[in-house]
Formats: sequence, structure tokens, C-alpha cells
Amino acid sequence: MKLSRRSLLQMSAASVALTFAKPVLAQAIDDLVIAYNVNLPSWDPTTGPSAVNPTIQGLYQAVFDQYILQQPDLSPAPGLLTDWGWNEDNTQVWMDVREGVKWHDGSDFTAEDVRWSLERVSREETGSPMQFVWGTLANHRVEGNRVIADVVQFDPTIFKWMYFLTGYVLPKDYYERVGAEGFEAAPIGTGPYMVEQYERNAFVRLKANPDYWGDAPEFETVTIRFVTDASSRVAEVESGNSHVTLEVPYEEYDRLRARSGLAGTDAPISDIAMIFFTNRDAMADENVRKAAVHAVDKQLIIDRLLSGYGVPLHTLETPEYLAFDPSIEVEFNPDLARELLAESGYSTDNPARFTIQTTRGYKPKDYEMIQAIVGMWRRVGIEAEIEVYEVARHFELRAAGELAPAAFYNWGNSVGDPTTSTGFAMFGPSPHSAWNSDDLNEMIGPLWGEADEDARIEGWKAVSRHIADNAYVLPILQYVQPVVHSDRVRVQQHASGALLPHLITRA
Repeated sequence: MKLSRRSLLQMSAASVALTFAKPVLAQAIDDLVIAYNVNLPSWDPTTGPSAVNPTIQGLYQAVFDQYILQQPDLSPAPGLLTDWGWNEDNTQVWMDVREGVKWHDGSDFTAEDVRWSLERVSREETGSPMQFVWGTLANHRVEGNRVIADVVQFDPTIFKWMYFLTGYVLPKDYYERVGAEGFEAAPIGTGPYMVEQYERNAFVRLKANPDYWGDAPEFETVTIRFVTDASSRVAEVESGNSHVTLEVPYEEYDRLRARSGLAGTDAPISDIAMIFFTNRDAMADENVRKAAVHAVDKQLIIDRLLSGYGVPLHTLETPEYLAFDPSIEVEFNPDLARELLAESGYSTDNPARFTIQTTRGYKPKDYEMIQAIVGMWRRVGIEAEIEVYEVARHFELRAAGELAPAAFYNWGNSVGDPTTSTGFAMFGPSPHSAWNSDDLNEMIGPLWGEADEDARIEGWKAVSRHIADNAYVLPILQYVQPVVHSDRVRVQQHASGALLPHLITRA
């Protein structure tokens, strides 16, 4: 399977104020209020940088349905597609489409919507960041209630993408009638909630879809406030202004869930804390990269900063991922880090210098984590200057190949496949990667279309070992997601990390 950089690059307070009534703790909750940790830049879940931001998928899934439903334990289930598969020689895929579904405007959902949605994101000009995935299918056509497409390049993960990033069905007739701008102004889907009111950078108010094909959501209305500052989210739920929030500092999570009227849920999710390395400045020196990895005490970070919530990682695969290899370990060894730096002429008196970029408040203790790592580096002979940016800026810089020599990121891989973790993060031609070297690209390239599943997974394990041996990236930990909520509601966590309002019920 041959992939070009060109094809991969193609995959590659409010003006109207909303008045919230402070919830009365003694009363039942009618209108659910959620303090969310990020803004929503776009309502199109299939194109642009927002489409590949794992953190906002919960918002998209409240309004839009995916081709295939992903259950809270990450397993697939029938969604807008009731059945799917390949023909005998893997030259075609087929998909049976659910009947009796309505769009939010009352019009009928049909197999033509599925055909059009798949064909739309397969074209480079559409701007889907995952065009190179959807472009492996062509000649989409409808036969009765079945959609069929020809396989241009075999991709063993194609149906996994149908419940992953950009795997959403949009309304053909409505979108073509109103255009991209009209859709942003008034988006419609087939999901459990409809958009009632939206103010950029402030909030979105959702209303239950009365024609939803699945289980009806419990709350008739849900207001999601965009509260990007972690301390402000703590204040929201502690004051009762919001009923649910997520991604608060872990010490605050422990404190809040012990308070009267509040509760908490926490579980490991598919997200990874990692530091991208780029082929820039000091990071082009393998001794500096290796020293940067050996100098970091991941367990200490988890114990001291995250109150013990987290799983240390040595690769970009968590224990739940298909290609996880527990035999790959990179030791914490600051003495070795000093020796490696000395080989390149660096020391605490003459440190290697570079910039590290990070978010602040996007994930619990993200900035503090980088502060701790910078302190560990300083003790062995690395002096890193911290630059804070919003996660949207990270996407812009990464797509443009302009990240600093080191950049913190939260990588989400809710399907657990190595192509969507190690693959996209580390394959040089991918706009989602930061590192680019021929040795790694030559190992990864053949794996994209490997039809032998056992050989594919073993190949990815070999890639992970090569990455660890050469310190091309710094995996830190698997996240445990903290969710604080009123004790009058129950929150069912999704292992993808998506906070789904239709999985929240009254206690």
C-alpha cells in the first residue's frame, strides 16, 4: 500500500448572554447543566481540525450519529448501519442502513445519506483530515437499503473508523440546500439531542430529539457551558451552577466527591499523555532525546501530581490496545541520562536548550506535569523553556509542521488499534505526526494495508520497540478520567473519554 504525503496531508463571552438559574439542591433536576472543558470551534464533525479533536467528540455524538455505534466499553454495535462487511476477496464493502430514522428537521434518513457522506469525505477538496482513510473506498452506490463501495486500497481498520474520528453521517439534502455556512449556523443530525441555541465560546443548549431511533435521553434539555479553566469548572460544580463537570485536578476531585451533595466517577480511558519530539534543534540529537526520556520518573508524576490516578506507559499503546507489548520498557535512569548528554557535550553547566509547548487546564495537571518534567530534565542537563498554548493552536502547528522540539499532547484512540495510535502519531507523512525519519516510515508504511491480522499486530509491536529504542516520542501515562457530579444524577462513563449527555440519568 503506497501513501503519498500529499494524500496524507489531506486527511489530514457571548454577544447574546444566556441566563442560567442556579440549580436548587433540594429539587429534582429538569434541565441538566454541564461545565465542559473545551470550546466547540465547528459543528462539522467530518472536516477541519475540530474533527480530529478527541475531546469534543462527546458534543458531536450528542447531536450526530456515527455509522456504527460505539458502546461505553468501546465495543461496536449497530448504529445507523445495522450490518456491514467485506465481500470474499476484500474488493468491496457493504453496509445495511437502518430504516425508520428521522433527521432533526423531520425528513427521512436514507441510504443515500450514507452514500453521500462517505463519498463526500473521500474527496480531497472536502477537507476531511481523514480523507486518506475514506479515500480507500470509491464508486459508492445504493442498492435498495444497502450501500456498496469498491475497495481502492485495502484498509483493515475501515469499519473501525466508522465509529471513530470523522465517522459521522450528515444530511445530504439539507447540507446541499444550506451549504457549509448554513450548516454551521443550524446543524442537524439524527442524534439523541438537537441544537436549540449556540453561542460560540460560551454555551450550547440541546433539546431532546423526540424522534430518536434509540433510547430516549432522560433530560429534555441540556446546557453545556464551555469552561476551559479547570478552577472555574471546580467552582461551577461546587457552587451548584453546573451539575456535572470533568477533567478537574485530582486532589479537587477527591475533595469534591467527599462533599455533601456531590459524587464522583473515575475510570481509565483510552487517552494517553505524551510529548511529541520533532526533528528540530537539540531533539535531532539522539542522545538528547534518550536522555529526555530516561530522566522522567513517570510513577512519581502520577503519585505526586495526579494523586495516584494514572498508568505509566512506555509506548503509545495502553494495556487495552490491540498491540500493547508489556515487554517494552524504558527505565527511569537519570545517571544514564547524564552520561548520554555528556556524550554530546551537554551538562548541568552547559545544558541542552529547547522549547516545550503545553496546554494549561486542558487535562488535569497538564501544565504542572510539564513543569515537573522540566525540573527533572534540569537536574540532568536539559534546560527547556515552557510555552503555553490552547489545544487548537497545537493542531494548527502540528498540521503545519511547526511544533517546537517538544510538545505535550493528549492522544485519544478509542478504537484501540495501533494504526490510530502509533501509526498516525509517528508516521512522518501524516499531518498528525511530529517526528519524521526514513527508518520509521519504512517500517510503518507496509502495515497500513497488511491483511494478515497476526502479522499486522506483530509488525506494530516491532514499530513500538523501535520507537522506544530510539526515543522518537515520550509516552507518559494513560489517563484516568475524573467526573464530578451532583448526587442527584448518575454518570455512565465512556471509555473513549467522551462525556455523553444521553448517558447521564437521574439518581
